This record gives sequence, structure tokens and C-alpha cells, in this order.
Amino acid sequence: MRLHVADHPLITHKLTVLRDERTPSPTFRNLARELVTLLAYEATRDVRVTPVSVTTPVTETVGVEIAEPRPLVVPILRAGLGMLDGMTALVPTVEVGFLGMVRDEETLQPTTYATRLPDDLAGRQCFLLDPMLATGGSLIAAIEFLFERGAEDVTAICLLGAPEGVEAVRAATEGRNVTVVLGALDEKLNEVGYIVPGLGDAGDRLYGTV
Repeated sequence: MRLHVADHPLITHKLTVLRDERTPSPTFRNLARELVTLLAYEATRDVRVTPVSVTTPVTETVGVEIAEPRPLVVPILRAGLGMLDGMTALVPTVEVGFLGMVRDEETLQPTTYATRLPDDLAGRQCFLLDPMLATGGSLIAAIEFLFERGAEDVTAICLLGAPEGVEAVRAATEGRNVTVVLGALDEKLNEVGYIVPGLGDAGDRLYGTV
């Protein structure tokens, strides 16, 4: 597993505002979208492209375009949905799937309750969107789900991560083509599995408590 922790003052600034408990949901949503666009720039550094000829006003030249099959972006519902616009703003041609997962608050184990993905992901580059890499359980299950369908490599984009979650994903994906991109690597998990200092429950901060 490859780990990339973003080191940019704009990302750190936006994360600081996200962490603030006084930040209202509309501001939180806008900042999350902006952050994902910045993180996606790093996450797509190795996206596959193919050469293409183009005629400029001056001459003909060769550029590149996103290769087929197109990358697949998969937000983990519900909080990952708040990251989708930021990703598609940077790469509008991606295809989008959905994976609904919920974490049991006592066992901290994930359960899949909804999927909307192609049956065959052979040869696909996949990008998972999940705001928080806490225990790693949900992300590990999502990564395994994509590889079982034939994904070639998987990149996870998270706003924040905890060392415990990073190590859990590293151990579970040994030997596989997995990259994790974080806005920041925080201090630890607390006794109930929340990232410290973190930003609270990302889904509730995005959409309010249901």
C-alpha cells in the first residue's frame, strides 16, 4: 500500500475550518468539495491516458486523453457522497458507482446495505471516496469488494486518517495495488473509534443528524 499525506497550506487551512465545531453544514459541504478537488489532483497523478492528436491554431501536436475503460469513482454512502462533486469537477469523464456501508457503533464492523456498481471491473482504476479513515474496517471491506469484481488498482481519498486505520488497511491489502491519499494524518483513535482531533461525524457535519 502506498500512502500520500497532502502537505499544502491551502489543504491545512481548509481542514482547520472543517474541524471547527462552529462551522455550519453549508460551509462544511463547500469546503469538503474544494478539499476533494485538491486531493484528487494528487490521487489521479497516475491515471492512465492515451495519446491523441490535436490541431491547434498554429499546428498539429500530440496530447493525451483519459484512457478507456474510464476510471470509476465510488463514494461510500452516506458521507462519501459529499465528496463526489469535488472529484467530478476535476475529472468530469469518470463513471460513478455507489457503495452503501454502515458501521456498527458497538463492534465497529461494517455492513454493506446497497451497491450500484458494474459487475465486471476488470482493468478499471477505481477511486473510493470516504471522508474518514478511522478503524479502517469500512475502507478495507470496500477495497476488497472492488478487487473481487476485478478492479486493477484502487485509490482511496480521505479527508482525515488515523494511524490505526492506515496500518489496518496496509496489513489487509499487502501485495495489492492500493493507494491511500489523506488530507492529514491525525493523532489517534479514541475509545469509541473516533479520530482525534478529527472533526466529528462527517456525515452529520455534512447533512445534519437523521
